[in-house]
Amino acid sequence: MSDLSLERISTDYFDVLKELGNIGAGNATTALASMLQCKIDMKVPQVRMLEFRELGALLGGEETELCAAYLGVEGDITGSIMFLVKKEIGLHLVKKLMGDMAGDDFGEMEMSAFKEISNIITGSYLNALSSMTNLCIYPTVPSLSIDMAGAILSVPAVEFGIIGDKILLIQSQISDEVDIDGFFIMVPDMESYERILTSLGIQV
Repeated sequence: MSDLSLERISTDYFDVLKELGNIGAGNATTALASMLQCKIDMKVPQVRMLEFRELGALLGGEETELCAAYLGVEGDITGSIMFLVKKEIGLHLVKKLMGDMAGDDFGEMEMSAFKEISNIITGSYLNALSSMTNLCIYPTVPSLSIDMAGAILSVPAVEFGIIGDKILLIQSQISDEVDIDGFFIMVPDMESYERILTSLGIQV
């Protein structure tokens, strides 16, 4: 049984995560700009470690409506990831992609478009991690949820709680004519953390 925990993640690893945040967000911004056919600017992503229960407040409070994509990670590492944006931001992105075909709320087509956007963004982060570690990493098909933050976060809270009460969060800020705050949470299981650290040459 591994005695590695999130509380023991080294400063070196935290620096690596910041680099992952930069590369992943850069890849995602480039891919999104191409997909949406518009210019997108990016601010330096913030990487932080926080308690899971603090996440709701950071996202605007438990009653804030969010769009969330939740998917598994397979291959050389296993775990799960989430991509979260406020509902109005999710709809803004969908309208950018769909143009006049988009409605004013989420229907089947809008959900499908958001799933495509989520695939691009989560894929960008996983590709960045794969390139840095030389590990094979594959995402599963995302499941989508549009609900209040409290309801959305109650589902993964159980899974995240298995590996400790702290999570690693990458917050990316991009903008076209509006500021887009995207939150990316990746939670490998503990064996996968060790594999990532080892592949980066960091002693565990």
